[in-house]
Amino acid sequence: MRRVDRVIIRFAGDSGDGMQLTGDRFTSETASFGNDLSTLPNFPAEIRAPAGTLPGVSSFQLHFADHDILTPGDAPNVLVAMNPAALKANIADVPRGAEIIVNTDEFTKRPMAKVGYDTSPLEDGSLDAYNIHRVPLTTLTVEALKDFGLTRKEAERSKNMFALGLLSWMYHRPTEGTESFLRHKFAKKPEIAEANVAAFRAGWNFGETTEDFAVSYEVAPATTAFPTGTYRNISGNLALSYGLIAAARQADLPLYLGSYPITPASDILHELSKHKNFGVRTFQAEDEIAGIGAALGAAFGGALGVTTTSGPGVALKSETIGLAVSLELPLLIVDIQRGGPSTGLPTKTEQADLLQAMYGRNGEAPVPVVAPRTPADCFDAALEAARIALAYRTPVFLLSDGYLANGSEPWRIPDVADLPDLRVRFATGPNHTLPDGTEVFWPYKRDPQTLARPWAVPGTPGLEHRIGGIEKQDGTGNISYDPANHDHMVRTRQAKTDGIRVPDLEVDDPDGARTLVLGWGSTYGPITAAVRRLRAQKTAVAQAHLRHLNPFPKNLGEVLKRY
Repeated sequence: MRRVDRVIIRFAGDSGDGMQLTGDRFTSETASFGNDLSTLPNFPAEIRAPAGTLPGVSSFQLHFADHDILTPGDAPNVLVAMNPAALKANIADVPRGAEIIVNTDEFTKRPMAKVGYDTSPLEDGSLDAYNIHRVPLTTLTVEALKDFGLTRKEAERSKNMFALGLLSWMYHRPTEGTESFLRHKFAKKPEIAEANVAAFRAGWNFGETTEDFAVSYEVAPATTAFPTGTYRNISGNLALSYGLIAAARQADLPLYLGSYPITPASDILHELSKHKNFGVRTFQAEDEIAGIGAALGAAFGGALGVTTTSGPGVALKSETIGLAVSLELPLLIVDIQRGGPSTGLPTKTEQADLLQAMYGRNGEAPVPVVAPRTPADCFDAALEAARIALAYRTPVFLLSDGYLANGSEPWRIPDVADLPDLRVRFATGPNHTLPDGTEVFWPYKRDPQTLARPWAVPGTPGLEHRIGGIEKQDGTGNISYDPANHDHMVRTRQAKTDGIRVPDLEVDDPDGARTLVLGWGSTYGPITAAVRRLRAQKTAVAQAHLRHLNPFPKNLGEVLKRY
């Protein structure tokens, strides 16, 4: 047994081979073991690309360590390739000397021809720089399940569990959680559950008995990486969902999600639909415009309104976001960014929507922008976005992305008593006195500190007021085409956004550096890892990371002038 401080494993195969499930299970057991970890699922946009082709390759990369880590890593130490396509699609990322476990049953003439292999890479010497483990995964799995009465095709589906068992043996991962998970997942088909458990155990036993795996590895728990607390493994979309629920509970408001499914945001709709017991209502609309329209209507009715989408959906929602700016109602626009214009790269990550979030509306319609930096940080970012939306009566952009949404890391479960108080006061009566002494309700009479207008729930006696997208008269909310009033309203809405109180930017600069690396959003992990490497080489580098992109922290200019 060899002890190592960190390992990067990549599982790769057809999109139907269960690579995401295999990676998820290995990740869960690694989290329960106490390692720090970071993951990168990578799957094709097609629902099911042709089997055995390069476009159909799905992979899951996991980086785990006995110390604090920040990224899923660049180059895997171990590649598990379920077929020739998986090998060809990933071999360029694998460093010389790394271990490659290949399913030799798939390296026949036809699968190799599909991806352009004229000869077998297992035989032509092209992989001599790697430590190759030739394992007939399919044959061994079918043999292990011969007593279960399954067809060969049914038995073959369990080969990912055989591979998981083998890797679990190699890295001393716990097994009880996976066996329990399989029995729960396939509870309605107990024979399938037990077959998968048997394949998992067979993979473990194969590692234990074969001479091909002479070495196993130990990665100790990351005991010094975490403050004391209760931790769980969490993905960005799950953390964001929990953050939205927590925000609604802390605000004592119902949570309403109006959404249209879109990769990589759909998981939030799936998750929130499970939590009706927390006052959550989810509405899967017929399109993006209907989704945000319903969410804004819910905000008008006194709920915490949320809509989730990605870049193409933001474009469709832009007029209603402008309406939310005009109505001055709290609304969270959660944009899980993906790459490319139009429909672009549905399953691939890019920080592609910052300028659209800042400026992608007609007229002058400023919107605050908040961005989480890690999967677990999505929880806190959701709370912060809700704080701003509720306190200042404004729509708020929350810019996550596919890298954070699908990636996972350990998350310290917070104490509910430590969560911020987000409760708001609804308007209950008249707030303005006319010259003749009549008391009336003015929907655009503002809080002098926040410039927020009162939030009046429809149906409250005496609080009837005008609403709509045409420019408002300040105070009364009546329709106004007066140029001086329009100028005043434009400046007032901008002043409200500029006046939002956000924390000062914190700078990490232990050595008095001259150079500052500044980033935002999901670049936090790679930037921080790079800064750590430079400091280890005795290079003085400072680092700062922006969460608030509109408005900027008040001290940003002063910070930048120092470097």
